[in-house]
Amino acid sequence: MLTKFETKSNRVKGLSFHPKRPWILASLHSGVIQLWDYRMGTLIDRFDEHDGPVRGVHFHSSQPLFVSGGDDYKIKVWNYKLHRCLFTLLGHLDYIRTVQFHHEYPWIVSASDDQTIRIWNWQSRTCISVLTGHNHYVMCALFHPKEDLVVSASLDQTVRVWDIGALRKKTVAPADDIMRLSQMNADFFGGVDAVVKYVLEGHDRGVNWASFHPTLPLIVSGADDRQLKLWRMNDTKAWEVDTLRGHMNNVSCVLFHSRQDIIVSNSEDRSIRVWDATKRTGLQTFRREHDRFWILSAHPEMNLLAAGHDSGMIVFKLERERPAFSVSGDSMYYVKDRFLRFYEFSTQRDSQVIPIRRPGSSNLNQGAKTLSYSPTENAVLIGSDTEGGSYELYIIPKDSFGRGDTVQEAKRGIGGPAVFVARNRFAVLEKSTNQVIVKNLKNEIVKKSALTIVADAIFYAGTGNLLCRAEDRVIIFDLQQRIIVGELQTPFVRYIVWSNDMESIALLGKHSIVIANKKLVHQCTLHETIRVKSGAWDDNGVFIYTTLNHIKYCLPNGDSGIIRTLDIPVYITKVYGNTLHCLDRDGKNRAIVVDATEYVFKLSLLKKRYDQVMSMIRSSELCGQAMIAYLQQKGFPEVALHFVKDERTRFNLALGSGNIQIAVASAKEIDEKDHWYRLGVEALRQGNAGIVEYAYQRTKNFERLSFLYLVTGNLDKLSKMLKIAEVKNDVMGQFHNALYLGDIRERVKILENAGHLPLAYSTAVIHGLHDIAERLAAELGDNVPVLPKGKSPSLLIPPTPIICGGDWPLLRVMRGIFEGGLDNVGKNVEEEYEEATDADWGEDLDIVDVDKIPNGDISAVLDDEEAHEENEEEGWDLEDLELPPEIDTPKTASNARSSVFVAPTPGMPVSQIWSQKSSLAAEHAAAGNFDIAMRLLSRQLGIKNFDPLRQLFLDLHMGSHTYLRAFSTAPVLTVAIERGWSESATPNVRGPPALVFKFSELEEKLKVGYKATTQGKFADALRLFLGILHTIPLIVVDSRREVDEVKELIIIVKEYVLGLKMEIKRKELKGDPVRQQELAAYFTHCNLQIPHLRLALLNAMSVCYKAGNLNTAANFARRLLETNPSVENHAKTARQILQAAEKNMTDATQLNYDFRNPFVVCGGTYVPIYRGQKDVSCPYCSSRFVPDHEGKICTVCDLAVVGSDASGLLCSPTQIR
Repeated sequence: MLTKFETKSNRVKGLSFHPKRPWILASLHSGVIQLWDYRMGTLIDRFDEHDGPVRGVHFHSSQPLFVSGGDDYKIKVWNYKLHRCLFTLLGHLDYIRTVQFHHEYPWIVSASDDQTIRIWNWQSRTCISVLTGHNHYVMCALFHPKEDLVVSASLDQTVRVWDIGALRKKTVAPADDIMRLSQMNADFFGGVDAVVKYVLEGHDRGVNWASFHPTLPLIVSGADDRQLKLWRMNDTKAWEVDTLRGHMNNVSCVLFHSRQDIIVSNSEDRSIRVWDATKRTGLQTFRREHDRFWILSAHPEMNLLAAGHDSGMIVFKLERERPAFSVSGDSMYYVKDRFLRFYEFSTQRDSQVIPIRRPGSSNLNQGAKTLSYSPTENAVLIGSDTEGGSYELYIIPKDSFGRGDTVQEAKRGIGGPAVFVARNRFAVLEKSTNQVIVKNLKNEIVKKSALTIVADAIFYAGTGNLLCRAEDRVIIFDLQQRIIVGELQTPFVRYIVWSNDMESIALLGKHSIVIANKKLVHQCTLHETIRVKSGAWDDNGVFIYTTLNHIKYCLPNGDSGIIRTLDIPVYITKVYGNTLHCLDRDGKNRAIVVDATEYVFKLSLLKKRYDQVMSMIRSSELCGQAMIAYLQQKGFPEVALHFVKDERTRFNLALGSGNIQIAVASAKEIDEKDHWYRLGVEALRQGNAGIVEYAYQRTKNFERLSFLYLVTGNLDKLSKMLKIAEVKNDVMGQFHNALYLGDIRERVKILENAGHLPLAYSTAVIHGLHDIAERLAAELGDNVPVLPKGKSPSLLIPPTPIICGGDWPLLRVMRGIFEGGLDNVGKNVEEEYEEATDADWGEDLDIVDVDKIPNGDISAVLDDEEAHEENEEEGWDLEDLELPPEIDTPKTASNARSSVFVAPTPGMPVSQIWSQKSSLAAEHAAAGNFDIAMRLLSRQLGIKNFDPLRQLFLDLHMGSHTYLRAFSTAPVLTVAIERGWSESATPNVRGPPALVFKFSELEEKLKVGYKATTQGKFADALRLFLGILHTIPLIVVDSRREVDEVKELIIIVKEYVLGLKMEIKRKELKGDPVRQQELAAYFTHCNLQIPHLRLALLNAMSVCYKAGNLNTAANFARRLLETNPSVENHAKTARQILQAAEKNMTDATQLNYDFRNPFVVCGGTYVPIYRGQKDVSCPYCSSRFVPDHEGKICTVCDLAVVGSDASGLLCSPTQIR
């Protein structure tokens, strides 16, 4: 049984497959009906209106309807699109057992415990016939798939077949008047619509189920007598053919398989049984531990079955449907219907080659599973699961093509799978001994090679090489040298696909695809929610693969997308340009033409083939939000601009690509405050003062405009801004502008007008405006503020800008390949910002009347020479700002190309070069790529808790850069510091980053930790040792010898951390002398330096002696004396304890400590793990733990997840080479 989907729920009493969609309905004993997508494994909907168990449910074959019947005597018809019940059919007087739609007419048949069967018209919502005759509960009633028959099963021990031909004739309009008359008579005198055709008697107990064969005149029934009976019928009679025995309890349900010659039944004996319908023998049995089965359902078109049981349901297949095939050049061999067939892709010629032997056993799933072909010898290996795995070797005769009738004797063998590894050699996996056996074409053993991992499958990996699969990894094994060439940790791999040049490999799992190179170096991983079925490489190096319902692509960098949807699952065999050759589940060859434009376009972008990109943009219909988002994400917003007509999207893309011209054009079309603001920010970043000014004017952002004039040194316009603020009666704006201008008199005047006389007086006195100060003092009288004595005031005047006005100089750069097509977008736009001050913000200013002066007379407020004589109805206009000629037209510095200043082309940032060149986590952290560094540490050392490393990451990044100030208005320059830099080094070759953590410093820290341990400062020592343990993942060393030293240091430090944690814990325990002794004893088994071991032994000896455990104390005394203690006092104490213990070799209390049995200490629970007991370890510090700690953060290093897979510490470039 191949389980495709499983649910956990209340008892499932009814099931129905949707004929087209991957859906299944399950009706539960709790009264709920669930709608599941068995392909995605998700619950789509639930319908909860029945009161009590729902025993029957059925989908309509074409309408969005299903019907249900329950213990509330109700039949409900539902529309699943509207998520509601449409109507309820009432009439039955007891529980309803089954309901079913007719395949053609608008009928529903229902069976009930009221001993009747009813047929309903769901369009007129009436009962059109009641079938009576059973004298006990009717357990099921089903329409015949083609004829006018109904079969029913009842607890009265009979199966009845009913003829409903009269009902059909009555429902379908009669053709002539005589027919219509006879029908009227029948209606009037009570004609019978449905008559019993046969009553099948033979079961000894009540019959639970009966069903028709889809095409043959057969019925199968299952009953409480634990038997299945097969019945045959003709036009006049029906008779029992055979009885199938095997179930141990009541048979719940039985049906014929729609596509194979088998019967499937299930029972309350917790089993599903499969029977051969022709031989009438049992084929296979599937059991569940605790759940009784109640219902079976078969998919109308696919090889799927579903079974409902006490705690849910399962959707399953009985046999694999994937054809075995092997592609060689332009041709393919595959197995179909017990024949080996040959298919040529170029001519699409399909021919039968030779028949292949049928398996001896009658069990399911014994067909061809794998196929391997040797083109030089014209030999084929076919592997199957017969006898636990076997293979057959066929040599194809040259003349057999197209005939395929010569039966050939195959060379057979046990084991598998079998694959060719050379011209005339093939390898077979012998699972029992875990070795690969190489054989020749005579099926003779040539040699054997033992594998280093427990493999359960082998695949071809180039001449003389095998790819071996284990549960969690794959390796490439060289059969000549008997060594592992490459290794990769992956989810469980089901199939592999090599590229045409054997440079890349795709490893296909159930829900994942891993792409790697020929040495199994990981390139990318894709995860799919729907099962992955097959794949093939195209000529460009793109991997094309299929899921159950899509054809998809995967680019070399891991980007993927959908090419098209599929109606039925197919298995890709070969990709030629736009044509996909594939096999379907019936073994038919199909050629599917697909549109490859999208993935070829993305591949061209990835490989920087920009000429190809441009030609595709011009010629093809590439568009859509997904493509725009992709281009934006990959850093090509200027390309995305070609596809976009929507102004808002264009604006965002133009800002992303720094194209101010297009951004301005779009901002005008949109004309929203937020867009003008964002345009101003981008223009300011580019130093385009004209556009910034224009954007601020459009949004009437006077504060920003004033500040802009200040930083660009445009004092004339700043003066105008002061007057505008005065007109708008904006006191704060006036004061700011006066402050920016350094106009003291104006500031005093503003403060005085605002009523702040003390502030005005203080400002005037400090700045030496004595005439104004005296006048203000007179006004203030006695309230004149006293200014502090002895202070030297400083003048508050803004500094003069270094660059006055004008846009920043721009780099002279080569025009990009994409920009030619973009220039015309901005050119046809009217440049209405040519004179910024002539824009329409003048008339839109919401100016209130100032001191009752109407807007028309506002010129009186301005200086005479600046005011216009003829003010029109707009009031004051800002045309009088008289801009300097160079700012008249704020274009995007089109004169930059003719400018004298030419800056060098910016290169790639050094940190980016570091990231590209390195696989070391420390160097990625130094470059600032913290997420990549974290991923590397997670993969190499299983680290998941990065909190202790946060500060170390920041220190690395800050320490590998220095920062320079150029001048006051320029940003700080970041300069990368390289390791081992010298003046003689080539400037174009970048070295690795300088790192702040060095191995020599850790050795010094270790010595300090030893010293603190000796002095008994355990908390300080623990902090030092943990610091070393946290720093080691971010250390880089130069030689292999140093790598070994780093690994040795991890072990040393780990032992001290574990020991010190136990000792600190022991000191915290006051009232538990037994646990204190145990922890002191375990401390002596940590791998410590001799002086520290002596102290630990002395400590444990003292603790145990005081507690009366003389035998244990004597053991510590002996071990202490074996170390030849340098302190005579310690030796003397040990000898005294030994003498005292010899008189009484007993322990007062029993400890969890056996010094005779070797053990390691669990880092989490601090209990011994003796040799032979199961344990798990930390992938980083290798501390050992009891199995309960698997999946938790290691309590010793506080970094890695216990029991997780990791590739190992990578701390030197020498390890990568």
